[in-house]
Order: sequence, then structure tokens, then C-alpha cells
Amino acid sequence: SDPGSHPGLTAVFIPLIYGMVCVVGLVGNTLVIHVIVHYTKNESVTNIYILNLAIADELFMLGLPFLAVQNALLSWPFGSLMCRVVMTVDAINQFTSIFCLTVMSVDRYLAVVHPIRSFWWRRPRVAKAISTTVWAGSFVVVLPVVVFADVLKDDGNCSIVWPEPAEVWKTSFIVYTCTVGFFCPLLVICMCYLLIVVKVRSVGKRAQATSSRRRKSERKITRMVVVVVAVFVLCWLPFYLLNIVNLQVVLPGDFRGLYVFVVVLSYANSCANPILYGFLSDNFKRGFRKALCGSSARGNPQRAGTEVQRPSEEWGAIVLQVPKTEPTQKKRCAQDEEDKVSEAGGGASASEICPSAQNGSHCGAAEGRR
Repeated sequence: SDPGSHPGLTAVFIPLIYGMVCVVGLVGNTLVIHVIVHYTKNESVTNIYILNLAIADELFMLGLPFLAVQNALLSWPFGSLMCRVVMTVDAINQFTSIFCLTVMSVDRYLAVVHPIRSFWWRRPRVAKAISTTVWAGSFVVVLPVVVFADVLKDDGNCSIVWPEPAEVWKTSFIVYTCTVGFFCPLLVICMCYLLIVVKVRSVGKRAQATSSRRRKSERKITRMVVVVVAVFVLCWLPFYLLNIVNLQVVLPGDFRGLYVFVVVLSYANSCANPILYGFLSDNFKRGFRKALCGSSARGNPQRAGTEVQRPSEEWGAIVLQVPKTEPTQKKRCAQDEEDKVSEAGGGASASEICPSAQNGSHCGAAEGRR
């Protein structure tokens, strides 16, 4: 559609919305990174994945100011090189988000279904190696964006300039990104949680022998990951569905508002994760309070100790600091400490796939959103 047909919407309202989403996303994910780096002592697998997801979301937000300027000016003023850089960073972090969520879902499956056999795979060192592989894999996946991102000659917008036959390239790329960057990871995620449900139901009465408080905390961990994944799907599914529809039907300019909505919704997912952590994880909630009230927290030594995670109970969330107990108290508090350890796991996404290509946003449908 012609951006000039809605000058007020394009030049004022849309950049304003992008700016608000950017600020919320940057503040929220910076807070998550700060809490993990400064308020956790013992590394946990899920913390490592959450940290990578927060970094991806943070970098993803950095593309929004450029997108806002392009919508305000109705053209890209930053040149060809910056177009390629912004598009590439946007695309990498788009794919990294969904890949991180997939890895976290597999980790939940291993923790619940194979807690002993999966111990080697659920070590922090392995999690760091997997995270590095995720980032490298995301870069490989978005190589077409690296090669073909440029400023369009006809309207001056930053997008993907396909070689001839352009329609074949465009269609292939949309199918490619939808498959690799959404539907295949989503299939893996769904399989993981289906197997978790089967396992939990098959355990049945045997689970009654386990501490009810501990089982409750384990459920909370998995629930957090499930909720974050579900929010990711709700935020990104409209974007990919619209791309697929646009392959068959060229939507008229009256649907520009729909294009804008799905782009904003996909970016808004990066704002949602910190909020979800705060609501679903008591440990994150305490970490956020410490980060926002750092001076008072530092002045209270009673909150400066650290929970110790046993390797077999590393459920993976923020492990915050708690008071040390006197030797005479240890026996009495042993069960409480065990429950706190298991309660320390939690978190997730992923989430998450290249919004910059479409009116400066998302790689899957650069041309389709115009």
C-alpha cells in the first residue's frame, strides 16, 4: 500500500507507538539482564537461556528507532550500509528468540522426563555452548538478508532487494522463514510439552511420595516456560499468517493498519517477557525489587546470602540470595532449604523473525507490508 495515503498515521502515530514499545522493551530487558548478572551467584541452565533471550530482545528493540524514522519520513535516510546492518541485526535476533525458546522447551522436557540421564546436557557449560550455537545458527539462517538487504530505488525504503525473478525469490524466502523460523520450532516445542504431559500423567500416584511443595515448584517452572512460549506464538502467529496470505492475495491499501498491527505485535513480544517473569517467578520479582531499590537491599545484610542449588535439583531460574543459617538451625531448616532450591527454577522467551524488512520491519514479508 502507499504510505502516503495515510500521512498522519504514518508520520506521527506509528512512530509514537514504535517509540513506546522500544522504551518499554529496552528498560524491561535491561532489568532482566541486570538481575541475572548481578543478583545470581550460582549459574543455572535456564538462567543462561533467559539471559540470551533477553539480549536478543534487547538488540531487537534497537531496530525500532530506525523503523520509526523511516515511517515518519516515508523513506530511509541512513544509507545502504546502515540498512543492511539494521536488517541483519533485526533478523538475527528474530530467529535467536524462537531458537532460544525451543532450546528452553527441550530443556524442560529433559528436566521433567529424564532428570537423571540428562544431567550432563543440563550443565551450565553445555548451555553456554548451545547458546553460542544458537547465535551462530541464526546468522547462517539470515544470510539472504545479509546479502540482499538494501534501499529500494523506487520509494527509498530499506527492504530486501531480490534479484530476478524477484517473485520467485520473495515467495521462497517467505516460505523458508515461516518454516525454519516459526512452524518447525513450534512443532518441536509442542512435542516437548506433549511428552511432558504424558510423563506427568504416567507417574500418577508415585508422585505422591514426593514433597508436595517441591512438585508444586516444579510445575511453576514449567508453567512459566509454557506461558512465555504461548505469548510468543500469539504475538508472532499473525505476522506469519499474514505473510502467507499475502503470497496468494495482494491486500489493498485499506489493510495498512493490519500490517502495522502485526508488526507492532511482533515487536511487543520482546516487551512482554520481563513482565511475565515478574508475574510468574517469585525469584525474578525479588530480583527486580532489589535492582530497583538497590541501596536499601545493600543496606540489609540479612538478604545477602545465597541459595545453593544441588546439581540434581537445578531447575534453572534466578537463584537469589537468602540469609545464612546458624549450625543449630540447619537441621530444622533442611526441608525448607530443599524446597527453596527446587523453587528457584523458572523462566523462559522465548522467546524468540526479521521485522526490519517490512516498512523497515520483519524479514518474512518485506514487500508484502507496503
